[in-house]
Amino acid sequence: MAENIHAASNIMHSIEKSTVQFEDNDAELSENLQDCGTSARSVKDKTSLVSHSSTHMKQKPYACEMCCKAFCKSSSLKIHLRVHTKEKPYVCEVCSKAFTQKGILKGHLLTHYKEKHFSCNVCDKAFALKSHLKNHLIVHTNEKPYVCEVCSKAFAYRSSLNFHLLTHSKEKNHFCSVCGKAFAMKCHLKRHYIIHTKEKPHVCDVCSKAFTQVGYLRFHLLTHSKEKYFSCNECGRSFTMKNHLKIHSIIHTKEKPFVCKVCSKAFAYKSSLKSHLLTHSKEKPHACVLCNKSFTSSSDLKSHLRTHSKEKPYACEMCDRAFAQRGNLTLHLRIHTKEKPYSCDVCSKAFARSGDLKSHLLVHSKEKPHACEICGKAFTQRGHLKNHLRTHTKEKPYSCDVCSKAFSDSRNLKKHLRIHN
Repeated sequence: MAENIHAASNIMHSIEKSTVQFEDNDAELSENLQDCGTSARSVKDKTSLVSHSSTHMKQKPYACEMCCKAFCKSSSLKIHLRVHTKEKPYVCEVCSKAFTQKGILKGHLLTHYKEKHFSCNVCDKAFALKSHLKNHLIVHTNEKPYVCEVCSKAFAYRSSLNFHLLTHSKEKNHFCSVCGKAFAMKCHLKRHYIIHTKEKPHVCDVCSKAFTQVGYLRFHLLTHSKEKYFSCNECGRSFTMKNHLKIHSIIHTKEKPFVCKVCSKAFAYKSSLKSHLLTHSKEKPHACVLCNKSFTSSSDLKSHLRTHSKEKPYACEMCDRAFAQRGNLTLHLRIHTKEKPYSCDVCSKAFARSGDLKSHLLVHSKEKPHACEICGKAFTQRGHLKNHLRTHTKEKPYSCDVCSKAFSDSRNLKKHLRIHN
C-alpha cells in the first residue's frame, strides 16, 4: 500500500512539475499574448486566438465522422474520438484504472491521497476536488441551471440533462441479451443486468448490507451517520435525503400529480400509480413459493413473506413494539407523537391515517358505497359491511377466552369481557 501511495506521489509531482514548466513558459511568452476582443481573455499566440474566437461565433468546424457531433477545437474532437475507440491512454499506477483525459487522471489520484482541502461553508463536508465541492453546493442552493429545451424541465447537473434528453429521442440502442429489453443508455442496461445476475457488489462497511447500485449504498450510509440536513418548513421534521423531504412535503401540499389514464384516480407518487395500474391489468407476477399467493409488486411479496417467517424488522424506539412493515411502524409512531397530518376540509377534524380521513369524508357526503348483496343495506365503510354480512352467515369468529362465548363483532366481545373483569 505504501508503494502505491509513493507511486501516486511521484505521478502528482510529475504533473505539478509539468504545470510549473507551463507557467514558466507562459511567463516567457507573456509579451506575445493575444487579447480576445469579446471576452477580454488572453491567449499565447494567433493560432490559439483563432481557435478561441470560434467559441464565441459558435463555429464548430471539426466534425466526428462516426456520429457527426461537431467541435470548436481539433483537440476536443481528438478527445471525443476516444468515446468510439474506447482508448484510455492515461493509466493510474496505483490501481491501474484508465482514463481518456489527463485532467481526469489528476483528479482521480487525489482519491488515493485521502486529502480533502475543499470544505463546504454550509455543512463542513470536505472534498478532494474543487469541482466536487461546486457540485455539492447545489444541494444547498437548489440551483438548476441546465434546462431542457423540449419540456423545460430543469436539472442541477449537465450530465443529468444529457441523460434526460435521451427520453425525448426514444432511441434505445442497448439491448439485454437475456430478455431482449432495450435501453437508451448503456449504464441503464448494465444496471438492468443485475436483475438477472442477482449480483450485489456494493457492500456497507458498517453493517455488511449489500446493494445492486453504488447510489443505493450511498443513501444507505446516511442511515448510519444520523445526519439530517433537509428540514420541512411546515412541521420541522428532518430527513437525511432531499428526495425523502420532497416525498414528505406532499402530505402538506395534498398534491397528486400522477393520474391513472384508465380510471382518472390520482396519486401523490409515481410508484403508487405504477402499482395501481397493475390492478387494471390483473397481472400478479410475484408469487409466494410457500403458499402460491401472488402479488402485483415485489415489495408486497416481500411484506407477505414475513407472515410466514414472523419477522418484524421495524421496531419502535419508544415502546419496543415491532412491525413487519415500515408503513405500519410509521402509523404506530403517530400514537406517541400525536401527529395527525390528514385534515378534513369540511370540519377540520384531523386523522393519523389517510384511510381514516377518506372514511370520515363519507359522513359529510352521506355516500354509502358498500352495499349488502343479500338485503341491499348500504354502509360507508367496507369493514362495517363485513360485520353486517355475519348477521346473514351467522359466523362468530370472536370467542371469549374465559367462557368460550362467541360474537360476530369484535366490539361486542370487548363489551362482554367487562363482565369477567
